[in-house]
Amino acid sequence: MDRTKSKLWTKDFIVVSSVNFLLTLIFYLLMVTIAVYAVNEYSATTSQAGLITGIFIIGTLIGRLFTGRVIDSIGRKRTLIIGLILFTLTTLLYFINIGIPFLLVNRFIHGIALGVASTAAGTIVAQIIPITRRGEGIGYYSMSATLATAIGPFVGLLMSQHTSFQMIFAFCLVLGFLSLVTAFFVKVPMLENAVPVVNEKGIKLSQFVELKAVPIAFVTFVVAFAYSSVLSFINFYAIEVDLVSTASFFFIVYAVAVLVSRPFTGRLMDVKGSNLIMYPAFVLFGAGLILLSTAQSSVVLLLSGALIGLGFGNMQSTTQAIAVKLTPPHRMGLATSTFFIALDGGLGFGPYLLGFIIPVIGYSKLYIALGIFVFVSSILYYFLHGKKESKEKVANFCN
Repeated sequence: MDRTKSKLWTKDFIVVSSVNFLLTLIFYLLMVTIAVYAVNEYSATTSQAGLITGIFIIGTLIGRLFTGRVIDSIGRKRTLIIGLILFTLTTLLYFINIGIPFLLVNRFIHGIALGVASTAAGTIVAQIIPITRRGEGIGYYSMSATLATAIGPFVGLLMSQHTSFQMIFAFCLVLGFLSLVTAFFVKVPMLENAVPVVNEKGIKLSQFVELKAVPIAFVTFVVAFAYSSVLSFINFYAIEVDLVSTASFFFIVYAVAVLVSRPFTGRLMDVKGSNLIMYPAFVLFGAGLILLSTAQSSVVLLLSGALIGLGFGNMQSTTQAIAVKLTPPHRMGLATSTFFIALDGGLGFGPYLLGFIIPVIGYSKLYIALGIFVFVSSILYYFLHGKKESKEKVANFCN
């Protein structure tokens, strides 16, 4: 098929990607500042600050779970707008200082709003991307979040050093309002033969998750679990190895590696299949974690960031594309929701569980163990998806 007839960079694609960027930027900006805010403004304990940070992810999971079920009954654009309105309103509520319980509730609802809005955005973008370029398109779309994961923490830490928390919340409010206004400009095409999930009789698992996407979502959960060790503990590890100043650039290098590789890996997936991306990505991700465990210099630390970006960064977009490709068009919302539930679950619960292991073995041995864990996870991928894809390619070649 002529690729010029399947245009990717449409106005709608750019609009939805921009909304995703702004949402993710606010999420990561607050993630690195809200615990300090809770301690400074509310005299919260360490455990309370951790709960204030983590309850947001719990809210996001709940938001995703129910959005996947109702999105096609409410309407995809309408769901996006509702989520963004709630997201903006709850951002505004950060200005109200009436105690830790209120902050906890607001963080929880803010997380639900993000789950609703980001699931709707991911579903819409999967719908507007041409089928022949879905791997490439989702790769580019995911880059908007990748940029935000690097810029968000950087801006958050910078603002916390030079401005007040009220200014941080004001900045987030402006970004949230901008995302809401931007979303009104997206045009979502009508779905043919859409079958609303909620019309099914009784309560079934298929109303909340897309069963065809569950195997690859489980792979996503496993690799996200390993990556959570980097997100949550890289600063503590950097202090231990006396590389604090370098650690601030770790995610910048990670983002650059993803940005450079995504245009190629997305196209390769569309042409050659996901196995060509996933197996090398397991090797790169595992090698990056093991290299990180040996970091005694800035060069080694940043090189590990590049390898992890090439590995996990491309796994993230590839597994999302697989989940969508395996799913009928009218269940894209559930497939997107299922993928993000797995991703958030791994990133959210990973730090809590790994926190019990670190006091026993330390950070360096943790990264070695997780590197080996990622290598072994490639076997899991083979049985849950890779083997099936290989058989399909052989069958198509023979035909």
